[in-house]
Amino acid sequence: MNDLSTKRRWLPPLVAALIAAVLQTAALGYMVESRASILRNGKEVLLKTVPVDPRDLLRGDYVILSYDISSLPPELFKGGLPKAPQEVTVFVRLAKQPDGFWSASEASFTELAPTDDSVVLQSQPFTYYPSSSEIPSPINVAYGIERFYVPEGEGRVLEQARNAEALSVNVRVNDAGRAQIRQIAVEGTPVYEEPLY
Repeated sequence: MNDLSTKRRWLPPLVAALIAAVLQTAALGYMVESRASILRNGKEVLLKTVPVDPRDLLRGDYVILSYDISSLPPELFKGGLPKAPQEVTVFVRLAKQPDGFWSASEASFTELAPTDDSVVLQSQPFTYYPSSSEIPSPINVAYGIERFYVPEGEGRVLEQARNAEALSVNVRVNDAGRAQIRQIAVEGTPVYEEPLY
């Protein structure tokens, strides 16, 4: 009877530990698969980068990226701008330009319908504060593709190319508008590439 009682005492912690391990493994698997799914199935777009203030260059082992689609003029917004501060997500329609790069052709605080010749990119949520001036200022948005991790010590070349506007980024965008960086190129030559899994 004593052996049975000892086994019962250890059984609940063992079961709890196994359940916790399975849940953690499932969560990690989901995170990896969601990223891999975008890279594998998303539509590819080429984006221009713009220089970043040199005080924010390389932090640790990643390069900060900013895009021409990160600052959106108010006139691009279909349906107008909110009148009061609020938590928002911006949907940006990208259209391919003759030079091969994609640029913002329309933006909205509500979902945009997909079309065959465009891609809709979804921003990360942020708090929008209306401009107090008569002329609204551009709206800055982030898409979750503003950092690119590089091997230690290799970021300077990308920083210099970015600041010289010679850096381009290929991203894959899924149907929900989420993006992942697929490739980094300097003057059109790929220097880093993510596997398609």
